[in-house]
Amino acid sequence: MKYIDHIADPSRPCAIVAHRGAWHHAPENSLAAIEAAIAGGYDIVEVDIRQSADGMLFILHDDTLERMAGIARVPEEMTIAEITSLRLRMADGGPEQPFTTETIPTLEQVLETARGRIFVDLDLKDREMFGIVAAKVKEMGMEDQVDLKAAAGTPEALAWLSAQGGIDGIPFMGQAFFREGSADQTAEAILSIRPFMCEAKFDRLETLAGQHPRLREAGISLWVNSLDPVSCCGLTDSAALADPDAIWGRMMASGISVIQTDQPAALKAYIEARQK
Repeated sequence: MKYIDHIADPSRPCAIVAHRGAWHHAPENSLAAIEAAIAGGYDIVEVDIRQSADGMLFILHDDTLERMAGIARVPEEMTIAEITSLRLRMADGGPEQPFTTETIPTLEQVLETARGRIFVDLDLKDREMFGIVAAKVKEMGMEDQVDLKAAAGTPEALAWLSAQGGIDGIPFMGQAFFREGSADQTAEAILSIRPFMCEAKFDRLETLAGQHPRLREAGISLWVNSLDPVSCCGLTDSAALADPDAIWGRMMASGISVIQTDQPAALKAYIEARQK
């Protein structure tokens, strides 16, 4: 099934996004973490993309290699051969985590691993990479299985997007912050480009819920993060582990049908329990 069709399917349960892969038993953003996400039966895996000094695309979140590879260097200043030779620390890294045999993967390796098995959310650490990332996706014939995303909730964001070429045919997700008093205008901006999905932040969950009917009518699904560092209004993974009804359940009741989490196994168990 195509990514857009899967997200648009009204009969599906809430989709689970494994943030940086299923990394509790593998290094984040590694091929092993992607394999774990596939084995876990999650819908989407999120990966972070950077570009090496010699123009190659690779997967890493941080601005330096210190947390995950133990060296305080800027990866964009290194060649792809240097980058991909580095071993990754387990899980989310740091000095307490042991090194593994996993190495930093290229975008090409990630897409080949995911092919026909899981959808991929491509998080560009530099939005100016849109063109080169889109070209790689098309070269590999992966247009139906990935998304590209960027801010789309303001006139300035829309102006930037209108100047981007080469992403036609690749599912696009608009990102927006819904605030009381300006939520209607934000929704209008999103509606003007009709992405298949909107990654939403909000000042109150009710503010976003109020926009859900018109977005749903336009075929736009809502993606929200329950990741502890970037969640809104205390709707965190940590809180969800203690009371999933109060966090994930409340989000789903507000029209959110895609949740990105660092606790994909717990979210899956919760969704499956609700279906019984």
